[in-house]
Amino acid sequence: MTTPNVLIVMADQLAPHFTGAYGHPLVKTPNIDALAARGARFDAAYCHSPLCAPARFSMMAGQPISKIGAWDNASEFSAAVPTMAHYMRLSGYRTTLSGKMHFVGPDQLHGFDDRITTDIYPADFAWTPNWEQADQRIDKWYHNMEVLEEAGQAVTTYQIDYDEEVGFAARRRLLDMARDNDDRPFFMIASFIHPHDPYVARTEWWDLYSDDDIDMPEALTPDQMDPHT
Repeated sequence: MTTPNVLIVMADQLAPHFTGAYGHPLVKTPNIDALAARGARFDAAYCHSPLCAPARFSMMAGQPISKIGAWDNASEFSAAVPTMAHYMRLSGYRTTLSGKMHFVGPDQLHGFDDRITTDIYPADFAWTPNWEQADQRIDKWYHNMEVLEEAGQAVTTYQIDYDEEVGFAARRRLLDMARDNDDRPFFMIASFIHPHDPYVARTEWWDLYSDDDIDMPEALTPDQMDPHT
C-alpha cells in the first residue's frame, strides 16, 4: 500500500454544526461538504479547550492541556513535548505548516520541517494576564460585545489578507512537491484564521445571506445552565 499524503485544513472557531456537511440548512460550505463526501466525517470528536492556543497544543501533542500545562493563550508550548509533526517526520514524511498555529515560545516549528508563512499572533508572552488587573483588556484581542458591534463589510482586512497568503503558500508548496523528485509523502497543515472574529467580510460573502433568514440562538434558562455559566 502506498503511504498516503496527509493534509489537515484548519478553520478557526468554526463549529461543525454551522456547515452544510453537518446538516445546516442555510450556511453554504461547498468545499467542506465535498471533502466530507469523499473523506471521513467525525461525529464524536471534541476540542479539548475552548481557547485557541491550548486547543492547538492539545491537538498537536495528543495530550490534555493539564498534562502539557497549556491553560490559556499566553501559555508556552514547551519544545520538550513531542507532537504529531515530530512523529510524522520520524515516519518519513515531509512536514510543512502554512498559517496560524499560535505557538507561544521560542520553538516555532514543533516538528515541522518548515513553516511557509508567518503566524498572525504574537509568539512572545505579550498576552500573559495580569491577575492583579483582571478587568483590564489585553489590547484588541479580548472577546466582548465590541466584536459584534464592529461586524460588517470591508474590501479587505489583515485577516483576509493573511488567509489569502496561507492558501496561496499552501497551494504553491503542494505544486512544488508534486513536480520535484522527492518520493517521500507529505504532511501539511494549512491553518486559516477565519471565521474567527473580527466578523468582517467582503460584500460578495456578506450578501450570500439575508439577516431575516439567519436563525437566532436559543436562550438558556437558569435551570439549564451549569454552575460556571
